[in-house]
This record gives sequence, C-alpha cells and structure tokens, in this order.
Amino acid sequence: MVGVVALAGGVGAAKFLRGLVEVVPPGKIVIVGNVGDDVELYGLHISPDLDIIMYTLAGIVDEVKGWGVAGDTFNCLEMLGRLGFETWFKLGDRDLAIHVIRTKMLREGYTLSQATAQLCKMLGVKAKLIPMSDDDVRTKVQAGELLLDFQEYFVKRGTMDKVTNVVFEGAEKAKPAPGVTEAIDEAERIIICPSNPILSIAPILSISAIRKALMASKAPVLGVSPIVGGKALKGPADRVMASMGFEPSAYGVAKFYGKLLKHIIIDEADIAHKKRIENLGIKVTVTNTLMKSIEDAVRLAKIVMEAE
Repeated sequence: MVGVVALAGGVGAAKFLRGLVEVVPPGKIVIVGNVGDDVELYGLHISPDLDIIMYTLAGIVDEVKGWGVAGDTFNCLEMLGRLGFETWFKLGDRDLAIHVIRTKMLREGYTLSQATAQLCKMLGVKAKLIPMSDDDVRTKVQAGELLLDFQEYFVKRGTMDKVTNVVFEGAEKAKPAPGVTEAIDEAERIIICPSNPILSIAPILSISAIRKALMASKAPVLGVSPIVGGKALKGPADRVMASMGFEPSAYGVAKFYGKLLKHIIIDEADIAHKKRIENLGIKVTVTNTLMKSIEDAVRLAKIVMEAE
C-alpha cells in the first residue's frame, strides 16, 4: 500500500523529502520526479532533479553547494575545458559516474524509470523514485524572442532572462511512467513539495493522465509553498511567477494550483495571506517552513503529515 506520493522538483523538494523519510517508512513513499529539465551533455543523459533527490536521500549530497556529490573533484571537467569544450554545466567526477551508468543502461534498452530504480538500489535509496515519464518531455523557456532549453536558461545564462512563457515539449504525447498513476490511485496522502510551481511541478502536471489521476484521487493533496515573504528560498520561482502574471507569494502559489489543492502549508512570514487563501477554498497551516537542518525538515514533514 502506498502511503504518500510526493511530486518533486529539485533542491527544495530534496530537503523536504530528507525529513519525510524520517517520518514515513521509506517503503511507503513514492516520489514522482520532474524530468522536464533533463539534458544531454558530452553524450550523457543527465537528470538533475532525480539526481539531487537520489544524492540527498543517499546521504551523499554536497550540503555546502546544495547540488552534486560531497567531496567531488572536477578533473574531467577541467580536461574537457582544456580540450575546447564548454564547461558551464558543473559536473563533478563522481557525479559523472552516475550519468555514465544511466546512459549505459538507457543504451542497453532500459527505460528511464528502470534505470532510475537501478541507480536508487545501487545508492541505497529506499523510497521509490519514479520519473514523471519515460517519454521525452522538455521544458523550454520563452524569453522575448528567445526560446531556450531549460538548462541554458537556468545554468548557462543564470536565470537572467525575463520569462514570458514556458512550454513543455512532448507533454501532449507523453505517458506517465509505469507506477505513477497507480501510486496516485492508492495513495493515502499526496504532497506537492516546496518546488518551483512553474518550472518544476508544472512539467509533471502537463502530462494529462497525471493531472487527471490527481484530480480524481480521494487522497488529500497538500502543498508546501516555496515562496516565503514574497521571495523564493532558492532559484527564480518568484521572478518567473511575476513575469508570467502570477502574484509571487504564498497566495500566488495556492492560486496557481487551484482546485488541485486541499491544504497548503505556508510560512509564518506569510500569515497575512491566510484568509485570502482560505477564500480560494483551500485550508491553510501557518508554520516555520525554513529547512536549515535535518531537524527542521523532519518537523515540517510531521506538520504536513498531520494536516487535515
């Protein structure tokens, strides 16, 4: 029986999930990960959001940088630069090993979900991590006349561009990866992690069968706002929301998810938005949502699991 299904993007989701696996038995957790920002570099298939979740739950994430593997070196990247290749996407040597194995499995006929399951097993991750789809769905960012690949916008250009639209190429034909909708159907609770609503969660929701399963689920859908005091804790979520016409606030997050949400957890800094959100027909819990330590993540996970 699936206890919890979590829809997850990158760093914010990984921090929350680190707490959730201490509150809920990992074997009862299914994490549906965003792969809209997957990219191929140097012939390797890289899944940044899946990787940060794997590294965090495996206890090997670089806590200082907030990405990559702790203690990693960058000798391969330095040599690639010396050979004249672009090195704007910072891949450590240990990190590269994961991408080499993933790409090897994909070329041998594994699906992305099968390769992810195998990597999780190798790293000792006990929660079930499933990519949203085995089909190619790619997040493209429109910035004026420019149409940018996600990683080009996010890493290479440092989110400097004003986002005017976001497109999920391939979403209309994509099917959920095996086990995704089944887990949603069986779930006792569904959590939208504190991830960028437009760039991390919307790609998952862009697959119509997943959205339909969520809307039809009898389990309560709860969200944790990634916006605190009108600012994103990490990344450009506030700026992207504002440039696309959404209020960059906890209220804006709640309105973005709309009828999908039954309950949202917002930070104490946003208590002024409580009534506004409740007027949308969504329950609200106000607490400290900052996760500066594992203890913070566990405390927040307990609050989310106890919310009605």
